[in-house]
Amino acid sequence: MTVTTPRPREPLPIDTVGIETVLDVVIPVYNEEAGLEPCIRRLHAHLTTKFPYGFRITIADNASTDSTLAVARRLADELAEVTVVYLAEQGRGRALRTAWSTSDAAVLAYMDVDLSTDLAALPPLVAPLISGHSDLAIGSRLARGARVVRGPKRELISRCYNLLLRGTLAARFTDAQCGFKAIRADVARRLLPHVHDPAWFFDTELLVLAQRAGLRIHEVPVDWVDDPDSRVDILATAIADLRGIARLTRATATGAVPVSRLRDQLGRGPIRVDTPGVPVSLPTQLVRFAAVGVASTLAYLLLFLLLRLGMSAQPANLLALLVTAVGNTTANRRLTFGIRGTRGAGRHQFEGLVVFGLGLALTSGSLALLHALTAPGVALELAVLVGANLAATVLRFLLLRGWVFHPRRQSWPSPGDDRP
Repeated sequence: MTVTTPRPREPLPIDTVGIETVLDVVIPVYNEEAGLEPCIRRLHAHLTTKFPYGFRITIADNASTDSTLAVARRLADELAEVTVVYLAEQGRGRALRTAWSTSDAAVLAYMDVDLSTDLAALPPLVAPLISGHSDLAIGSRLARGARVVRGPKRELISRCYNLLLRGTLAARFTDAQCGFKAIRADVARRLLPHVHDPAWFFDTELLVLAQRAGLRIHEVPVDWVDDPDSRVDILATAIADLRGIARLTRATATGAVPVSRLRDQLGRGPIRVDTPGVPVSLPTQLVRFAAVGVASTLAYLLLFLLLRLGMSAQPANLLALLVTAVGNTTANRRLTFGIRGTRGAGRHQFEGLVVFGLGLALTSGSLALLHALTAPGVALELAVLVGANLAATVLRFLLLRGWVFHPRRQSWPSPGDDRP
């Protein structure tokens, strides 16, 4: 029998019966007097007939200079579920932060006023947030199954931007800028104070921060038709995005954004599975451990050769193994066994050094035996060390998995823990 126990901080399903407004959809607008009313009426009709819970539509006016605000207020007077927020400054990010920060809804969403995204994607966007399965949800024009109609120029720009995010910020989501996103309100309250961009980079900053905090981002492939009347300044937006990437890279590297603390508060840990005789995620762990092991072995051999130029084999082996052992433990802690944050890191390194000592005994013993039997050259020493390291690697994996990083020895919060 398999018993699966989530971490106590795992998000719970939203009580859709106990709250009046489950979903708040924000529509940021600037000088949209012509397109605002048909957008709101279409969205309102869709939510009224298709969405089974209480909802609100919030029109966030970014300092429009035409009659957009008057149209918005007229719609709010006519439709009970429509409300208006006015901002004296422009900026989509500023509008979303303001509207989301003051909302009492359990799920916060936004979409562009042109409704380029088919509204049929709204229920699958929101459902995993209500169930507790995910923390954020985004519509993706680049995910498998999406159907998109737009010109080659915008298609190229979108794909290049997302490749840039993958290369610079290690983003794992496929579409940062699709104007169709949702987030759980409890998660938004934690993340929004650390998202500073007031304009188009707001989406990217929010998603990168969420990813690094260990949150789950759900992607919905969408049907999307480009709006030919879009007034987005592509060049200015691209320059602002590049500045945002540089700022975010610097902030996360210097610790200005408390990623580790957010991960401890919000991050989802590995599922704990207690099945006699069946280790959790063994194939995945073996692959990752092997990758770390290959990198560690190459680093070890290179370092051994460099040190061997100035010292004998035994001290060269000791120093090379010690340096790579620390890096190996750190990499396996994060990549192989999915342990993040600083809690328990000191103990893990100490126990990792114990494992290192056993590996040292095995490799040093092999060298000692080799020198007792013959007078080897460097090539033969390397061959013996490779074999000894293979045996030490098997021993290391068993000890790391069954002792150092065993799930039962990790410090999970108790059910009565009042931390978020």
